[in-house]
Amino acid sequence: MKESDNVLRIFEEARVAIEKGDVVKLKELSNQTINTASRTQDPDNIATAVVIYSIGKILERANYQALPGWKNFHKIIISSIDNSIIDLKKNDEKKFRHNMELIRGAIGKLSGKLKAYIQEVFRKASINKASRMYEHGVSMEQTAKLLGITMFELASYAGRTGISDAPENKTLGAKARIKLAVEMFAK
Repeated sequence: MKESDNVLRIFEEARVAIEKGDVVKLKELSNQTINTASRTQDPDNIATAVVIYSIGKILERANYQALPGWKNFHKIIISSIDNSIIDLKKNDEKKFRHNMELIRGAIGKLSGKLKAYIQEVFRKASINKASRMYEHGVSMEQTAKLLGITMFELASYAGRTGISDAPENKTLGAKARIKLAVEMFAK
């Protein structure tokens, strides 16, 4: 795992944000992690970004909390985050990864609408975080592979969000490139 101190900080702050119901903070923490994930392409950082973002999106939907299975799901999430913090402090990456699997596995213990809703949140969170990695310059193919989504899903989402229209992603025309080159070499 790369930058485990950062992942530890993210989980500690996420734990507090979950208790407060601060979904904005959870999204901020996820975005901070995706910056690291984009640089390092570390699966643990990627999983952290997706899990934290997903939890934020799930908590954002207050109606989920009224569905059967919510209390057990919430309990597993809190317990897994607490254990992840302990594991990170002990530098036990194997147990940390196991806790990440428990969070995703908690979905399997749900039933009915809540299970379907939360599965969809995790899928969309993976696509969202993939688009952010793509925005940070990681190739579409590599990003899709790292997050377990298709290039079609990523391209479709990126096209809707305008990532490809960001100024960093536009190339200069021939005249502008020549003018820039002349200016660079004139000095």
